[in-house]
Amino acid sequence: MRALRFGQIASAVSLVAVCVAGCSTTPADVGGEGAEEVRLPPAICNAGGSKWAAGVQAFQDATAKWGLDALAVEGTRISAVDFDGDGWPDLVVRRGGGAAADDFKAGGVRQTWLLRNTRDGKFEDVTLRSGIRQNRAETDPEKGRPGDVFAFGDVDNDGDLDVITGVTKDATNPSLETTELLLNNGDGTFSLGPETNSFRTRTTAVAGITFVDFDRDGNLDVWIVQSSQDGQPLPDRLFQGDGAGNFVEVTRSLGLTTKSWSSASVDDLGKAHAHTNGWSANACDLNNDGAPELLSASYGRAPNHLWLATTDEGGPKYVNRGVESGYAFDANQDWTDNESARCWCKLNPTDEGCAGVPEPRLIQCATNDDAFRWLHARDRNAFRLGGNSGATACADVNNDGWMDLVTAEIVHWDVGQSSDSAELLVNERDANVSLGRPGNEATGLARVRTGAWDEGIMTSSVFDFDNDGWADIYFGNSDYPGAHGLLFRQDSPNHFVPVPISLGIDHHRSHGSAVADFDRDGDLDIVVGHSLARCDAGPSDESPCYDTMQVRFFENVLGQAGNFLTVRLVGAPGTNRAAIGARVTVVAGGVTQTKDVEGGHGHYGAQDDLALLFGLGDACEADVTIRWPNAELTTETVHLPAGHRFVIEQGKPPTVDTGN
Repeated sequence: MRALRFGQIASAVSLVAVCVAGCSTTPADVGGEGAEEVRLPPAICNAGGSKWAAGVQAFQDATAKWGLDALAVEGTRISAVDFDGDGWPDLVVRRGGGAAADDFKAGGVRQTWLLRNTRDGKFEDVTLRSGIRQNRAETDPEKGRPGDVFAFGDVDNDGDLDVITGVTKDATNPSLETTELLLNNGDGTFSLGPETNSFRTRTTAVAGITFVDFDRDGNLDVWIVQSSQDGQPLPDRLFQGDGAGNFVEVTRSLGLTTKSWSSASVDDLGKAHAHTNGWSANACDLNNDGAPELLSASYGRAPNHLWLATTDEGGPKYVNRGVESGYAFDANQDWTDNESARCWCKLNPTDEGCAGVPEPRLIQCATNDDAFRWLHARDRNAFRLGGNSGATACADVNNDGWMDLVTAEIVHWDVGQSSDSAELLVNERDANVSLGRPGNEATGLARVRTGAWDEGIMTSSVFDFDNDGWADIYFGNSDYPGAHGLLFRQDSPNHFVPVPISLGIDHHRSHGSAVADFDRDGDLDIVVGHSLARCDAGPSDESPCYDTMQVRFFENVLGQAGNFLTVRLVGAPGTNRAAIGARVTVVAGGVTQTKDVEGGHGHYGAQDDLALLFGLGDACEADVTIRWPNAELTTETVHLPAGHRFVIEQGKPPTVDTGN
């Protein structure tokens, strides 16, 4: 039988044919042999859908409404995950940058909050009783374990989300505590994972964690990006999971090797073959072959890393494609507008490349020491003319079925246009992965840059805030006067228009963000953090510092007027139960959207709800295809009505998630 069209059924509970194990289907024909009849509710359809337009309010500040100010929740590392499995997204906030981890000590500085969604528009602080900050080595029970990089996934496939928390250790943080796996006990509490896990001793400067099933064996693995220790960049590492909470390192055997930055040749540096000061991790399938690529975004104007997933007779392997893919750095390598370079050439006019270089305009230049952030012999190379890369988000921005990237970058006032800025990288559909950079002027993502100006975009969120079926972009812009969170709406493929601050997200020095439908009203809300970095420079009328690092909740007040559906996936044996890496394609109203279930991303850890919400524009029904991340890349299709949240367990008919 064919699936019934829910747009034609207004009142009665209806039947739908669902493909289960053994079916071969297309989005237009989901019936046939092996199909199972199930009862699903009629569509809840809002005529015309919703679409942001000039003058329309998109978000309102609901921080007090949700009780986050009363709980004094402060931080810049934010995750939105349903840790207790009740169907309501919870919130995890880390202050960041603190080594003391005096979470529970009287007079200490609180570092971590695990906040349970109480389902009535509030959060409850359950951090202490959950055990998520328990120590392994520290004997003081009031001193929480350090570490602010979190990623959630169902490591042991028992139906609840476990968490890996990453630690940075150096002279200022000599703690005996390490990066740890904490296993969810299923009752709102966590227990420390195996003491033998190799990431406990092999990661000491964690900047990003991503769960990924790189070999598609049904057990989650973990990709950990590192920054630097004692001034030296450290290697990124991949650990293979066995489904019972045990992980072993497979970095070298899979080809994920880089060289020491300080000892690498100029040629190696130019090919992105050296360790870099990593700032975030991600994993996503960029060439549609079902195998996830691995990403590492790097600070310090060093190349970003992109590792292409391949196979040989021995199984999965990775090949460095950072430079070749276009992800390592952009093509602008003109260093002559760098103020320090100009100063150097003014004082050393006979040095190579200095002929014709203009004099500096914004700095005093009397000695070579005034040419700060510039080593003339080395910094003219491409590997030193990239960006200060914070987060990288994977998303099918233009709805062509291929994952694009959205980068987040710090750009300092003195460095010139060669420093990469936050932008959209468009997937060029190459099997070996190629990413085009149309540029911010072409995409409408340009920001004003004048005078002594810094842009501090370290974090971002890519989500469809108005439920029109097209992804929008929020840049978390922080740490500098004039820095303000920036929301852009996609008004045509690969083109954006700014949403005025007064109508969108009014937040100075916005640092960290996570997205979820916290109130389950059918649109995506966003929680953002606040950094106090450089606030000791004094007040700024242009971009004031708030009194604290209080996070703020911005409630979506537009999208619920439109049409949506939400799917939460549950993997069967052979697929990781959290379905991380699954790809969901939704066809509705002539628009095809593609989203992946992600296992953590972003600058020092961010994560959005694993349940995927799709805005449907003016459509009232959708064909939903799931490509499960198992060895066979099993595909299933179902026809669903708008206006509901569904749980889809692999091989079984969908059920409505009532949240009860």
